[in-house]
Amino acid sequence: MSGGLTSGGSTSGGSVNRPAPDRPQITRTAQRWLRTWGADAFAGLLVWFGGLAETVLASWYAIGRLQLIVLVFGMALAVAVARHWPSVALGTVWVVGLLQFSNGLSIMLVQFSVVYIAFAMARWGSTATLWASMLSIPAAVIGGIVFMANIGPQALSLLSGGVPLSQAADVLGVSWRMMSAAFVLALLLVPWLIGLVARLAVRASASEASLEVAEADAARAQRENELAQRESEQAREIAALREEQARLAADVHDVVGHSLAVILAQAESAQFLDDDPVVLKQTMVTIATSARSSLQDIRQVLAGAQQAVVVASAGSFRELVAGVRSSGHEVIVNEVGPVRPLPPELEVVAHRVVQEMLTNAIKHGRRDRPVHVERHWPEGPFAHDLRIEVRNAAARRIADTQPLDVLPAGDAPSPGGQGLGGMRRRVESVGGKLDVRTRDEPEGPIFTVTAWIPVSGR
Repeated sequence: MSGGLTSGGSTSGGSVNRPAPDRPQITRTAQRWLRTWGADAFAGLLVWFGGLAETVLASWYAIGRLQLIVLVFGMALAVAVARHWPSVALGTVWVVGLLQFSNGLSIMLVQFSVVYIAFAMARWGSTATLWASMLSIPAAVIGGIVFMANIGPQALSLLSGGVPLSQAADVLGVSWRMMSAAFVLALLLVPWLIGLVARLAVRASASEASLEVAEADAARAQRENELAQRESEQAREIAALREEQARLAADVHDVVGHSLAVILAQAESAQFLDDDPVVLKQTMVTIATSARSSLQDIRQVLAGAQQAVVVASAGSFRELVAGVRSSGHEVIVNEVGPVRPLPPELEVVAHRVVQEMLTNAIKHGRRDRPVHVERHWPEGPFAHDLRIEVRNAAARRIADTQPLDVLPAGDAPSPGGQGLGGMRRRVESVGGKLDVRTRDEPEGPIFTVTAWIPVSGR
């Protein structure tokens, strides 16, 4: 139907109905305004209507009512904004006072609302407003004395709203000017001091609350710090346990791997021996000795006596070589430089490195080719490292082997056991380095492991 409402809410002529304003939002805004400004606006209105009534009823004033209305408006405005804008209220009071002084306006009862304004200056004013209001009090007293001197003794009646302060002045034996100054000073200073006390009390309460919050935050931070310390200690303990487990696993791997490789080589060599009971018995004795030695080493490792495995450098080295030779492998040893004892921690590292090198030679080397073991001891002022090198002919071609370790850049993957990583970590833990290389030669691939262990200065 033309001109009627459409289904979309449009009216005739194509106009669209606008949504109704959000009344709950308006209500909340009004409530917030009433909570913030309601009491102040009500106080300002009381001053305004009271001043208007005083202006209408006081027809005996010689000055025109328009100027009095301006004075009343100024006082009402100052009361309304004193709590939220104390500086504006202070400026308004000064404007009203100057207007009154310059035009000779009489004192009105609504001007006693300056008591609340003085309180508001000290209670809610900024630091600058606080100082300005404090300096305004003596200035107002001096101005009041000058102003009342022009009015005469009746100023006391006007100032006190009809109370005969002149009688009190006579009783005290002071002049009416002195009495008027004391009255104005009390009228301004007392509420100002009350406001200052309230200001300091609120600040003290806020400071105490802030102190409690700070103490609570400090206690919470201390608890969190203690928790973090406990977690850190637990993390360190876990890391230490994992490190100990890794060390134990590496030691067990080195001992068991080497002993089993020797035992396996000895057992395999038995099938090539003659049926001589004496020789077979000797082979079995050798296997039993190797197993017993391996078991003892494992017990020492598990007991934490890691360094007890290596009693003396020369003896331990000879025992390793002898064990490999007993398995049927030819071992050629070459010592370069003067052999010397090593500190316990370096002795363990050197022993384990040689042990793992020989284990790999037994497991991956050819039985018909010798294993070359060289130890180059440092000589001269520029030599600082013990260089240990083991070379053996690989039993398989390089391409047929499965790489088991990450080698230095530029080196091809080499055959070897899982102990290469542990061997590298051992050497690097004392500041040394490990190099693993393979090369093809006419007689077959050669596998070389070299370790540098710093021994000078220890």
